[in-house]
Amino acid sequence: MSERDRGSDDWQPWDREPAAAPTQPQPPVDAGPRGPEPHWADAVGAEPTTELPTTPPPPPAGAPTSPTTPYQPISGSWGVPPATPPASAAYPVSQPEPRPARRGPGWGALVGVALASALVAGSVGGILGGALSDRATGSSGTSVAAPSPGAGATTRPRGSVANIAATALPSVVTLRVEGADGGATGSGWVYDDAGHVVTNNHVVAGAGDDGTITVVLSNGKQVSGKVVGRDASYDLAVVRVEGADLAALPVGRSADVVVGDEVIAVGAPLGLDSTVTSGIVSALDRPVTPGQQDDQSFINAIQTDAAINPGNSGGPLLDMAGQVIGVNSAIARVPGTSLGGQSGNIGVGFAIPSDQVATTVDQLIRTGKAEHPIIGVYLDSGYDGEGVRVADDGPNGDPAVNPGGPADEAGIEAGDVITAFEGKPVSDDGELVVKIRSRKVGESVQLTIVRDGRERDVTMVLQGSE
Repeated sequence: MSERDRGSDDWQPWDREPAAAPTQPQPPVDAGPRGPEPHWADAVGAEPTTELPTTPPPPPAGAPTSPTTPYQPISGSWGVPPATPPASAAYPVSQPEPRPARRGPGWGALVGVALASALVAGSVGGILGGALSDRATGSSGTSVAAPSPGAGATTRPRGSVANIAATALPSVVTLRVEGADGGATGSGWVYDDAGHVVTNNHVVAGAGDDGTITVVLSNGKQVSGKVVGRDASYDLAVVRVEGADLAALPVGRSADVVVGDEVIAVGAPLGLDSTVTSGIVSALDRPVTPGQQDDQSFINAIQTDAAINPGNSGGPLLDMAGQVIGVNSAIARVPGTSLGGQSGNIGVGFAIPSDQVATTVDQLIRTGKAEHPIIGVYLDSGYDGEGVRVADDGPNGDPAVNPGGPADEAGIEAGDVITAFEGKPVSDDGELVVKIRSRKVGESVQLTIVRDGRERDVTMVLQGSE
């Protein structure tokens, strides 16, 4: 049992529909003052982040178009399970009010983050399975030719940006999502030989149960796609492609990535298919919680200065061996700025680490849903001291520490203050939740707690919750 804390108003889903700004936004766990309500420690908000604005679908034939036409970012919400998801809209954006200031200094006080993708709706969407036939067919009912690597794959040195880009592009697709509330575009990449494509949840959520997903290959051919599983908490989704045999991209180990590594981002920013940008890893383990109340994600992100813009969401972040080390999901923006008046990339983007991606995607393919590790406590969102405080009581009179849960078995009590996770300090709820969510169910973790002025370490085994 878990309940998610509210997200920061400084994080806006780039490809989401406009959502009404909460009357009293709940600050993310690691950035901003806390409200009076307690929240589960396994699902709380974090830094002021914003999802990337989405890229609207192409105009009808004959309509004037221009690649430089400003995109319309989309805002959405991510959040507390008890809350009802807001209805999503097409691409107009409604900018939430600036969130309250953090209670302490931190990188999140300087920038917000926005998810870099396409359509994001508030509808919860179901699992749309569908078996692939031996001979896949495209939208027109016929098989389409899969794209092949470009000239750079053979005419440029192995390991160069041109060589890696030419080799990877045939495995990167553009997703055009149409739902009851409108449509937009995002990116994705081929995960395996069974036709599974990985993207962000906020890219496909707008399709709901009855929408359509068109997968555009790098050679311009179009095939159909169906969602086989998606998870808002990790902002990941899997779409099965029907109609083309595509080569999978190799998945690398994000645990081996270090700051300064060169990286390449591939996707469809602003609707511009097959776009390649490059940069470096500028930071690791950034606690990022894009979204708002009803659809919040918890990402222990890879930070990069590679240009990421609306429409890049779901695309791969590659290392210089051509392996996927992350899924591009969010970009930073200055808090309080209007998404509609901002060009997008400002040199700080965020990707979901590939180690987390592999774990979650395998679960989505196998069962259609993902497990979230929890410790089973409610947190005191009004606490303003050092660390994170366990609440005195849960909502509706429930105990603050879930009986029989990991925290309970480790001896944690109501009123305890958690000051560190695995030896690293935690400053607020969101940061703690992101750290917990980056682990696997069944893993043992160590927390440092303070009770009656005395500090001690406790160890617990993480339980799973959907």
